[in-house]
Amino acid sequence: MRTIDLRGRSLAPADMLAAVPRATQARAEALEAAGRIVDDVRERGEQALREQAERFDRVSDHAIRVPSEHIADAAASVDPAVREALEAAIDRVRRGSAAQVPAPRTTDIGPGARIIQRWQPVTRAGVYIPGGKAPLASSVIMNVVPAQVAGVTSIALASPPQAGHAGRVHPTILAAAALLGVDEVYAMGGAGAIGALAHGVAELGLDPVDVVSGPGNNYVASAKRAVAGVVGTDSEAGATEILIVADAAADPDLIAADLISQAEHDEQASAVLVTDSTTLAERVAARVADRVPGTAHAERVAAALDGPQSAIVLVDDRAMAEAFSNAYAPEHLELHLADAAAAAERFTSAGAIFVGDQTPVSLGDYMAGSNHVLPTGGQARYAAGLGAYTFLRPQQVIAYDHAALAEVRAGVVALANAEVLPAHGDAVDARFER
Repeated sequence: MRTIDLRGRSLAPADMLAAVPRATQARAEALEAAGRIVDDVRERGEQALREQAERFDRVSDHAIRVPSEHIADAAASVDPAVREALEAAIDRVRRGSAAQVPAPRTTDIGPGARIIQRWQPVTRAGVYIPGGKAPLASSVIMNVVPAQVAGVTSIALASPPQAGHAGRVHPTILAAAALLGVDEVYAMGGAGAIGALAHGVAELGLDPVDVVSGPGNNYVASAKRAVAGVVGTDSEAGATEILIVADAAADPDLIAADLISQAEHDEQASAVLVTDSTTLAERVAARVADRVPGTAHAERVAAALDGPQSAIVLVDDRAMAEAFSNAYAPEHLELHLADAAAAAERFTSAGAIFVGDQTPVSLGDYMAGSNHVLPTGGQARYAAGLGAYTFLRPQQVIAYDHAALAEVRAGVVALANAEVLPAHGDAVDARFER
């Protein structure tokens, strides 16, 4: 991992943003390629998906719309321990998501003048589940449960076909879908799957969805940008990020383990440590070097840690660490600080914050009850992670009676005339001409 030394520098917010390690070239290339793939699916439908499956997944002649028996087979054969863990995670995420559904509220502006604020679920959601380097069955839960809690009644799930499973979706992903009652599943991956969910594919009986959600690599995140405006999307949950802010008392071995845990997702994954302790920085670097060769995906981890998106960042003090973290706006933020609980309030920009050294990101990936589909690429400065609210539309219902309208009649007419829109005022006056 490279070192970025910010000590002794007075950095304005723009300078801090410029110092953030990002793989900007990779994202730019992904955006261009994803747009072409989405357009191809929109124009050529199933044929484009089959060509993409052969090119990217090494699969051909597979059933793109997954037969119900494949889902049933997966549910019947899943390892009992995995099934138990999936069921426990479903329960935890369902409870965590329930808090995200606002209750309707009625506001009486005056006698006979009422506004009802309600949140309506979208009709149909499309969820994307990665399955390339890792079959993310946990992401089935993180996407489907919030949609169900929001009240979505039609859910389509897409995940890449697996060459190692005769072109089927990974069985653990199918088992998770079965446990959640999702029976509309498509074996299609990457940017093409996002395009198919957004635009629909008539030959497959795939109707367009209203919202597309789900994590993935930079191509999946870029495809969401390509379909934005056609459908709603969650934040662009691209290649994963972890930023750890640590003080001198932190455990270097735990930090190294947590950096590696996210780096194993993808060569484009970002792993960043921010600290004002040079001793800790050196110890973490040493422990990372010791641990990487022994991990299952050592080559992938090494590529991620050596990439421009990963670094150890040295800062002068806690205030500079806070400013850097808030500028970076990481997907996952871990606080390995002696006063982590109190300090968490000052870290305002992150997809999710993991407080203390006993709360690793891995916990949030599976069993915390929080959602692991989170904004990347700095979007946590203005965007939220996936939740029940992703599938809800705030909607106002307005009801005035004749007397209430009479009370504001003059105001409406005055403003309408001021804006040179007299017919607006006429529409109100018409109700008093009889």
